[in-house]
Amino acid sequence: QVLLRESGGGLVQAGDSLRLSCVASGGTFSRYAMGWFRQAPGKEREFVAVISRSGGNTLYADSVEGRFTISRDNAKNTVYLQMNSLKPEDTAVYYCAADTVISDYVYRSNWRVYNDWGQGTQVTVSS
Repeated sequence: QVLLRESGGGLVQAGDSLRLSCVASGGTFSRYAMGWFRQAPGKEREFVAVISRSGGNTLYADSVEGRFTISRDNAKNTVYLQMNSLKPEDTAVYYCAADTVISDYVYRSNWRVYNDWGQGTQVTVSS
């Protein structure tokens, strides 16, 4: 089991940027594909982005493609989500999650397969 802790959320205006960080402890970080998900009040949890174990492969939700960038530093056990050109509809609690995978070619967008989750960090974008 890996423990995950997110940080970097906050209140910003539309068009601003934020960088979320998620630090992992208690596991072998390079064994996990890492995903970012979000959940707005009254809505289901939704996929944002995922990065493969090595960082060589990424996948984004259509709604954030071109605005958000996921990256990781395996030496620091940390995954990042750089969010640019933020919109009010990006307002949500953002969670990082770890998916134990056997290959660098497995990086999944279905939140139900992720076993380990952080506590979440609130991102609020005002118009």
